[in-house]
Amino acid sequence: MRRPRASPSPTPPRDPTRQRPRPRPRPRPRPRPRPPKPASPLPKKPPSPSPSRSKFSPRKPPPESPGTAASPAPPDASLDNPDLGPFLLKLARDTIASGDGPAKALDYAIRASKSFERCAADGEPSLDLAMSLHVLAAIYCSLGRFEEAVPALERAIQVPVPGRGADHALASFSGYMQLGDTFSMLGLVDRSIGCYEEGLKIQIEALGETDPRVGETCRYLAEAHVQAMQFDKAEELSKKTLEIHRAHSEPASLEEAADRRLMALICEAKGDYESALEHLVLASMAMIANGQDNEVAAIDVSIGNIYLSLCRFDEAVFSYQKALTVFKSSKGDNHPSVASVYVRLADLYHRTGKLRESKSYCENALRIYSKPVPGTTAEEIACGLTEISAIYESVDEPEEALKLLQKAMKLLEDKPGQQSTIAGIEARMGVMFYMIGRYEEARNSFENAVTKLRASGERKSAFFGVVLNQMGLACVQLFKIDEAAELFEEARSILEQECGPCHQDTLGLYSNLAATYDAMGRVEDAIEILEYVLKLREEKLGIANPDFEDEKGRLAELLKEAGRSRNRKAKSLENLIDPNSKRTKKDGMKRWPGLGFRI
Repeated sequence: MRRPRASPSPTPPRDPTRQRPRPRPRPRPRPRPRPPKPASPLPKKPPSPSPSRSKFSPRKPPPESPGTAASPAPPDASLDNPDLGPFLLKLARDTIASGDGPAKALDYAIRASKSFERCAADGEPSLDLAMSLHVLAAIYCSLGRFEEAVPALERAIQVPVPGRGADHALASFSGYMQLGDTFSMLGLVDRSIGCYEEGLKIQIEALGETDPRVGETCRYLAEAHVQAMQFDKAEELSKKTLEIHRAHSEPASLEEAADRRLMALICEAKGDYESALEHLVLASMAMIANGQDNEVAAIDVSIGNIYLSLCRFDEAVFSYQKALTVFKSSKGDNHPSVASVYVRLADLYHRTGKLRESKSYCENALRIYSKPVPGTTAEEIACGLTEISAIYESVDEPEEALKLLQKAMKLLEDKPGQQSTIAGIEARMGVMFYMIGRYEEARNSFENAVTKLRASGERKSAFFGVVLNQMGLACVQLFKIDEAAELFEEARSILEQECGPCHQDTLGLYSNLAATYDAMGRVEDAIEILEYVLKLREEKLGIANPDFEDEKGRLAELLKEAGRSRNRKAKSLENLIDPNSKRTKKDGMKRWPGLGFRI
């Protein structure tokens, strides 16, 4: 499976009382910059007075119908007082600021929103009501009750009318952005992105397309697309952000540096390493000009990653060592930033065959992660453990890799907003289980990952297609051939759309699906797939690939067998996948090398 290393950590939804979006870190392929906080999305203005307090009297309950019992009095009749809502909202904010406890603040916020709702004039939007709902949702989120925050925010975005001026536009923008953050914490990435896009539209209508605050929101949305692995959309937004900041900021500004680091991340994920390196060098120069030594060191780590991908190992070591020196002097020898550089050096030395040095750096990183310094987040530790597990996997130590993945998942399992990251870890665990022959556990891990990815809106990503393919392989080993065929077929539709038919992941899937159809007795379908693959290789990929002769031989045998017997029985699945099954001398050459399936 190929997926950029993810470093999970979306932050809790923003406080709606602040009139600006806060960039939150997204799962990253590798350590990456955190952009500076953007300015207010819209011009700040004092809140407009509630029309209900100046023009309208409190609503009265409807008269009782004759002959019916009197209805019970409302639990808090004072909520009809138009002066109570602002007072309760102020109490809620003051309670949060004083740290007296969110439960009391929650009670104040609920009562405030009810009072504003009762006192609002019919047909007139109340911005006070919208603000109280924003505060109420923020308190719910601080308590981890994200599902209860969603209805409050959905009600809040219905209140303002953006066309009525800056105040309404600001309230609507803030509501959509906060709702997007809440969906993100629930792992609903697609719905989160949808809310951010609505917020961006409102902001552009209010401020125009070239306002610097629009640029900050574009970058925020680009980071969300990176999290969802939608790199083309992320690149488009990042380019727009960079253009806006270059027009409004001084050369080599911090804003431009942050934009270039995000562009480098996207280019790296798309395999455009030269462009990524160019962006990182320019970002580093900007940080040096602004005296940001720690940020320069973080960029050096990213530059080392690019050199490593380009197999320029000496330059990669130099970049890592520069960063390591700065981190040790500024943060201490046991800081997680130091451990992250150890992990990168371990990966480098593993790739260059220096296994002793690689293991030493892994052990140094694990020592730091086992006794984290105060302030170290669970997400940082989990990311490091996941990357170290990949190294152990590469040196044929799957059991040790499994232990590290299990530790990483345990650290994240109770953290909100980590569903996609946990799904990635479970998929990796499935691969480990598969490698050591524990196929039932492999299938269960893949199934858990698939369920989480479906729920989080990643059902159309290439990674999701790869996980489906892996789960299908586990099903084949468990003789669940029909289930495997369904998984391969779903993966085919995704990978053809996201990667194209000529991608190696898609070609490997074609081979797996052809083998499965053959096992099910669907010889014509298997022949059709193999003919299509051979045509692709001959016309677009060339025939020098060693898989070409293998697939050509398999197709020839299928055609021969199909012509010899029209009613051929389905091939025994046991004979198809069991390397120890008995074969006649005539069947000495395996039709499906590697058990017929490609991981």
